[in-house]
Order: sequence, then C-alpha cells, then structure tokens
Amino acid sequence: MPFKSTPQPFNAAINAVTVGVGDKAMTLGGENVLPLYTFDAPISNPPKIGFEITDTGLELAVPGIAALYEGAATIGERAKKAETLEGVDFISLKFAGADPNGENKSAEDCAAVAKEVAGATSLPIVVEGCGNAEKDAVLFEKVADALADKNVLFLSAKEENYKAVGAAVGLAYGQKVGAESSVDINLAKQLNVLLSQLGVKNENIAINPGSAAVGYGFEYVASTMERIKAAALSQNDTSLQMPIVTPIASEAFGVKEAIVSEEDMPEWGPAEQRGIDMEISTAVSAIAYGSNAVILRHPESVKTVSSFVKAMTE
Repeated sequence: MPFKSTPQPFNAAINAVTVGVGDKAMTLGGENVLPLYTFDAPISNPPKIGFEITDTGLELAVPGIAALYEGAATIGERAKKAETLEGVDFISLKFAGADPNGENKSAEDCAAVAKEVAGATSLPIVVEGCGNAEKDAVLFEKVADALADKNVLFLSAKEENYKAVGAAVGLAYGQKVGAESSVDINLAKQLNVLLSQLGVKNENIAINPGSAAVGYGFEYVASTMERIKAAALSQNDTSLQMPIVTPIASEAFGVKEAIVSEEDMPEWGPAEQRGIDMEISTAVSAIAYGSNAVILRHPESVKTVSSFVKAMTE
C-alpha cells in the first residue's frame, strides 16, 4: 500500500513579529507547524539570519571576518559591507564596549553609533547590549530614542531590568522587546507574562530562552526550545507563542575549540575553521529545535546556514 502523508498543522500559531521598515522589513514567526515541518504546512517566514557587528570590532580578530571588512574604516562602512553578504536578513549591533567592566562607553556614544549604522544600511536592526542588566536598561532607552523610526528589536530584557526596558523600548518608543531567560520554560513564560502585564503587546515580543554552543550544555537549550514550541502550538499557550531569536556568534566563537591556537593544539586544525564549524553546528541545531532567527559572525557560516534554511523550507 502506498504511503499517504496526512498533514497535521496546529490550530495555534507562533506570533508574527515584524522588525525593520520598508521593503527590507522582516517578519519572524507566524508558523503553525513544528520547526521545519514544511510537509505539514507551508512556512511563510523561514528562519532569518543576522550578521553581528560590534562597536569594538572584536570580530576583526578573525582573519576571514577581517577580510570581509577590508577598506571599511568605520562601523557604518562595516554595516554596508555586511549588508552585501548573500543570505543576511538583518544586522545585529552588539554594544560590547558599553560594559562597565570594560570600556564603559556611554549610552550617548552608543546611540550615536547606532544612528551611524542605521544610516548605512536598509536592513532591519537588532540591538544587543553588553550583558550588564543595569547598563543595558540605560543604553537601550537612548538607542530606542535615536532609532525611533526604525522598528528595532532589542535583546534583551531580563528579570532584573524588564520594567525599565519594557517601559522605555516597548511602550515609550514602540520598539520590539526581546525577553531573555536562562534555559527554563517556566522562566521564559514568567518573563513574557510580566512584560505583557507591563503593557507590552505579545506581537511586539520575541524571546531568547537561552543559548549555548554545541557541546556546552546545548542539550538543555534544545530541550527548552522544543518544550516552548510544543506548548505554544499543541496547547495554544499564548504566553509562549513568541518567535525565538538565538545569538550564536558570541557563544560559538567564545569556546576553547574556537580560541585555542593551532600552535597549541595542532591536531585540532586551524582555529578559524573550528570557530566556523562551531557556529554552523550550533546555528542549524538551534533552527531545527525552533529558533526563528540566529545571529552569526562569520561569512562562511552565513553562506552554509542560509543554504540549509533554503533547502529545508523551499
């Protein structure tokens, strides 16, 4: 007897969240099937790929990334170069230099950098903070003001600063809010509920329920994302129906496999290739478990992951 496929789309769906303006605006989410289940129903908004640039240029330490930016003297020029990469859907601007334990750049300086990047690219912009909850709250408010007409997604509002970030980014300036929790479905749900109670609409929220490089606790990340998608779709849990955005770059290029030099570990091969491999492996795994957008740093990773997304969704 020939096999006959029976499509099984869910009655519930992931919220569609639009980031950016104009022809290049992108929509995250909107699907009513499990990740990459195109045989059950079409996925109108395939997973998106972001390219990370930093205010400090930390990514330039990798030869292949530095080569991409040859001749680009400013961060605005680097944003223009990044936009030309095939497969890039948005620019992710990470303010590593705002860290109080590092360069401690002011929120005003960061806002000026954000305006320069926004003026240089027509792609949607995602803003990543420095990781310090208190500083990020101040930083995000200034950048949200500077980019008030750009419909930006800010990563991330956390339990420690969600009131300040939600009020400034989501309510005062009408930008999109990224809710970041620590690899726990209950924490992810709780933060979404708190932001909603604050007044931020669900369709203006994306989530990062945690991230890790493969081999470094990624199985917990995968399990959490899988449970979130299952609850959102099969149980119609509206507090978990937000699209997932996963920062991959800093995780993949921060582990020892990507840092240790070839001189120290010749049997491991070139360090740059190891970083690419970690980034690709982590990104495709995150997409397979439910991420609606991943943030990458290396051009070769973008090329491979974008090919994977096309092959799985077209």
